[in-house]
Amino acid sequence: MNLTSTKPVIIALDHGYGNIKTAHAIFKTGVTVCEKEPTFSRNLLIYEEKYYLIGDEHKEFTAAKMNDQDYYILTLAAIGIELTLLGLDSARVHLAAGLPLTWVSEQKEEFKAYLLQNKEVDFTFRGTDFHVEFTGAEVFAQGFSAVADRLREFKGVNMLCDIGNGTMNIMYINNGRAVQSKCFTEKYGTYQCVLAVREKLMQKFGVAIDDAVIEDVLCFGETDIGRKYLDAIRDVAKEYAAGIMRRLREHEYNPELMRLYVVGGGGCLIRNFADYDPERVTINDDICATAKGYERLAQWKLEGQV
Repeated sequence: MNLTSTKPVIIALDHGYGNIKTAHAIFKTGVTVCEKEPTFSRNLLIYEEKYYLIGDEHKEFTAAKMNDQDYYILTLAAIGIELTLLGLDSARVHLAAGLPLTWVSEQKEEFKAYLLQNKEVDFTFRGTDFHVEFTGAEVFAQGFSAVADRLREFKGVNMLCDIGNGTMNIMYINNGRAVQSKCFTEKYGTYQCVLAVREKLMQKFGVAIDDAVIEDVLCFGETDIGRKYLDAIRDVAKEYAAGIMRRLREHEYNPELMRLYVVGGGGCLIRNFADYDPERVTINDDICATAKGYERLAQWKLEGQV
């Protein structure tokens, strides 16, 4: 291509524990380092003479995303995807990212420095050579970013629940304003449900099922496996969804007094397995909603609107 953008391109990334989401794409967080170029290399990233296979597995949960270089490598892969969609292989890039609600104030500057550890970077992804010059980065609150452009719709008392792979973030939004003192982060994401399903299937049937099969059931309620296994997975998912609702109630959720707005990949657990009133619960099925929110907020900030 050899096309260059001189105007900064805003690239938003939702650095989840299970998946990386941009405004237009999603891929798993797995990073495998190879000494030599692997045989199967569709998602191969080459950086500083090392080979990285992207997206084969999920990354394990960690309370600080800056503990290793994995999220930086995943960031480069996401940049490669977004620039490819724009028809670019060289650009000035302004990053927009986020952290769990209650971690933003403490980790924001460190995460920003992590993302901007190099002023310029050269890498190869999916066979294309990229050159990127970073112009800056913004770090916002997960979940809240997905609804920041719709705050006027949040009349009265509302609970926002962002269910990711590793964490569940809870925030109150009252009459369009976020309540800083009522933000909570819990390690109760969808991957804990996957682990519970694994344990149940091993105890009951002595079998191990690929996580992709379990995730299909959680996302869609169905998959092509035997009925006894499907029913067992559904039973665990129902228990887990009930646990989500119980934790919300522990944070004073009352469906008669407030509305619930659910974002994140874990919304499928609520939709498929929880007992709830669809008239008072809104589930946003757009897995990229948070990344799109980061992009909007960064654009507004650069234009002086925020």
